[in-house]
Amino acid sequence: RGSVATVLVTRGTLHVGDALVAGMAFGRVRAMLDPKGNAVTQAGPSDAVEILGLQTVPGAGDEFRVFPEERDARELADQRALKARIEEQNRVKHVTLENLFDTMADADVKELNLIIKADVQGSIEALQDSLDKMDQSEVRITTIHSAVGAITETDVVLADASNAIIIGFGVRPDAKARLAAERDGVEIRTYSVIYKAIEDIDAARIGMLKPTEQEIQTGIADVRDTFKVPKVGIAAGCMIVEGEISRDDQIRLVRDGIVVYDGHIASLRRFKDDVKSVKSGFECGIGLENFQDIKPGDQLEAYRIEQVARTE
Repeated sequence: RGSVATVLVTRGTLHVGDALVAGMAFGRVRAMLDPKGNAVTQAGPSDAVEILGLQTVPGAGDEFRVFPEERDARELADQRALKARIEEQNRVKHVTLENLFDTMADADVKELNLIIKADVQGSIEALQDSLDKMDQSEVRITTIHSAVGAITETDVVLADASNAIIIGFGVRPDAKARLAAERDGVEIRTYSVIYKAIEDIDAARIGMLKPTEQEIQTGIADVRDTFKVPKVGIAAGCMIVEGEISRDDQIRLVRDGIVVYDGHIASLRRFKDDVKSVKSGFECGIGLENFQDIKPGDQLEAYRIEQVARTE
């Protein structure tokens, strides 16, 4: 039977003998079958039919279009195929700490570009000093940009263009930066202690980086107000804006992109009731363990740490 595709006509009428293109597939309709398997000669709006005659199988969700001549359908399909090949060739596989050694072995990378963002200038200087002392005989480590402050979308754009990894010390990416990094495949690594960042970079350089734990973000809350809670002190009146925050999550408080607290939840309440979790779209009160300096405009990021099996 050759290539077979099921199509849904949305407007106009599809006839046996029509030339059409669907995605990168083209051809002339040799036969059509209705949902019961009966041969039909035409299909109108809202009709679903199985068609035979395309040169290849189109992708699910591809729109089809009818042309007066088959050569016109072929030309559009060829243009789409060429565009897809060019996009695939131009798609950059970004370097990460985990694939650094393998990428070096493939001779694709002999240098590691870093963007460093930190809470204070002293942290940047300390990290850069440690990097300068690292053995760079096999891979040259270059800091292409460093600055104090949150990790922004601009940092991700720069990392994407220069195939760099973003290292954050005491800072977090903002919402736009997180989305851009996920879209472009840019790696962002955040740390609270400098030696851990150096340890990971050095291990990646020699192919020994084997992650044993992974941070999973569970929810984000915006602090709208503050109030006093007995036995807790100052708590945050919050709106959960993403995910779900649970009582046993770990939590960090971020102010203007800077991490000012990283610890545990002391209380989680809806109105006056203690609750185990609160989902996105609901208000709640969150108290932090041994921390009182909470201000409206702060953001709370809840997360948990999952163990990842070592691979040999």
